[in-house]
Amino acid sequence: MSASQTVGPFFELGLSWLYVSEIGGAAVSGERVQVRGRVLDGEGAGVPDAVLEIWQADAQGRYASAALGSAAGSEFVGFGRVPTDAAGRFQFSTIKPGRVPGPGGQLQAPHLSLHIFMRGLLKPVHTRLYFPNEPTNTQDPVLELVRDEKRRDTLIGRATAEGHVEWDVNLQGERETVFFQF
Repeated sequence: MSASQTVGPFFELGLSWLYVSEIGGAAVSGERVQVRGRVLDGEGAGVPDAVLEIWQADAQGRYASAALGSAAGSEFVGFGRVPTDAAGRFQFSTIKPGRVPGPGGQLQAPHLSLHIFMRGLLKPVHTRLYFPNEPTNTQDPVLELVRDEKRRDTLIGRATAEGHVEWDVNLQGERETVFFQF
């Protein structure tokens, strides 16, 4: 066993029963969005054993609460977990979240918070997915922290069709996705 194997591969055995690829049920109000993409290593190859955790607010900008069971009593859970396939591809469906308060109370643009787990990582990496053609992206206080626009673009998905967003997670290299530390 090498150091890069110390954390896995156990995701299929340990987490598969927790996979949730439909974050908002059919009764949840909001703009439906299908998200797909790939998790890529530094050489551009798909990572076959990654798991993405997705956290988000509902369309009104409210997070689900353990005390309430869900946001405003709906089917919305605000959480999903999806694996990558043999080519590093992932897919999930959700609703576009509303704006939520950020640093200093300033409203953030609609976004999904993601944690990526995979072999070789002792801790997950944290990133965000912002929506393409969203006018409030230019006002988001967290997105503004990324000064280089080319790097900022790694956090914004690409519209491929109405209600469809494509977004890749590049773990290293020239198009490396911006990752945040908490």
